[in-house]
Amino acid sequence: MSEDGTSPPGAGAPQRKPPREAVAEARVRVPTRGNRRLEAFLDAVNADPQVGAWWYMAQVTSERLEMSDHSWVHVQIVLNVALRLLRLLARADVEPAMVADHGMRQRDAEVVVAAGAMFHDVGLSIHRSDHENYSLFLAERKLRELLAEVYDEPDLTVVVSESLHAIIGHRRRGDPYTLEGGVVRVADALDMAQGRSRIPFEAGRIGIHSLSAAAVDEVDISAGTDRPIRLDIRLNNSAGIFQVDDLLATKIRGTPLEQHVEVVAEVEGETEKRLLTSFRLPDA
Repeated sequence: MSEDGTSPPGAGAPQRKPPREAVAEARVRVPTRGNRRLEAFLDAVNADPQVGAWWYMAQVTSERLEMSDHSWVHVQIVLNVALRLLRLLARADVEPAMVADHGMRQRDAEVVVAAGAMFHDVGLSIHRSDHENYSLFLAERKLRELLAEVYDEPDLTVVVSESLHAIIGHRRRGDPYTLEGGVVRVADALDMAQGRSRIPFEAGRIGIHSLSAAAVDEVDISAGTDRPIRLDIRLNNSAGIFQVDDLLATKIRGTPLEQHVEVVAEVEGETEKRLLTSFRLPDA
């Protein structure tokens, strides 16, 4: 098993729907709250079979490496979480870069966050290693195409550039400079609730990554008391602290989101759930 918790390729591929059928089902939805630019962008993305094919291939790569889900379902979750975070920040009068740096509007920041969320993993259609870089060169031309009816120049280039920044910023040491980039980075890490992060553990691949993932039951995102965003993470075992401290906290630290988020992780119940009875090295 590699250091990021994945297994090497070689296991038999699971049964999946043919590409045409799978892509036809790949549609993402989010409450747009009257943001017509976001609505037009989402309609364009959902109507584009190439984007759906990239999501399909990202999932194929994930299955080959026995990683957790990275299909359009992951995209849908990250998209909704990202917009939830951005809107909580807006409620607290925290300005995104589209407003503070470019004099544009909150609705334009939502387009940037949506673009970052929907295209952050398309590079997985090529390879796991450096997939964030591959996402950039796939997304640049496609975003210009999809947003051509929404923005004119120079605003189009501003929106595309900020979206690409959000995409590259989601990697482990991405160092996003913008609030929008930080939002996408944290939203990606928050796809950890029960049924999402357990795949490696349930397939029998035991390690700190799979154990800690299986310990996460639920993630609740709400307005905080002292900070705009509060993340409540409910664990069934203290092994889940690894997910919170090493993975989530790493995504938050050093970003423009850091001072605006509080994280509370609690192990529920009087006794912890037993995740395994023994562990041996080597594991074969």
